[in-house]
Amino acid sequence: MRTPLRAAFAMAGLVAMAVFTTPAIATPKSHTHAPLFGKTLPPVGYVKFCIEYPTECTPTSRTEPASSLSPEQWTTVFQVNTFVNGQIAPVSDMELYGQAEYWTYPTNAGDCEDYLLLKKRYLEGLGFSASALLITVVLDEKKEGHAVLTLVTAEGDYVLDNRRNEILGWDETGYSFLKRQSQSHPKQWVALASKKADSPQEMASK
Repeated sequence: MRTPLRAAFAMAGLVAMAVFTTPAIATPKSHTHAPLFGKTLPPVGYVKFCIEYPTECTPTSRTEPASSLSPEQWTTVFQVNTFVNGQIAPVSDMELYGQAEYWTYPTNAGDCEDYLLLKKRYLEGLGFSASALLITVVLDEKKEGHAVLTLVTAEGDYVLDNRRNEILGWDETGYSFLKRQSQSHPKQWVALASKKADSPQEMASK
């Protein structure tokens, strides 16, 4: 089995070829940044993940300010999102591991958290800042828990989702945003407010 790091290098080669053979996609229109409302607790699955992969949960030397992405970088983001969505089959943790919440790097199957972990690893391996790639917990249209990867840019916050290949602004997804990693420290989490939220306190308490 390939390790995540070796897989990241393999992915880097695939994306590099795609960038040279595929025209750059249109830069998404600007969006707002998701409002932050103080500290909150991380998901239990993420806590267990950090115990198993401690180096994946250590802060970088500094938090880089949000930057604008070039058309080529947007193409890379789209290619990674599409590649992982196509390579990993959606299967629940209970079916795979016999437990409700188990976050890990998938090989050929996994749930929403596994998809985003692999995308985050690939994009970091391709030079994207860890502080711009944030694990995010939401409620979907059915009010069920879901997880996505937020890409923070100077133009706003965008979402990489295993349910679609298109990269959308956070406020275009139809999801209610609950919480995500802090940009300054991956083990620290912050509460978010969705357009559908009644109040920041309601979001922080979920």
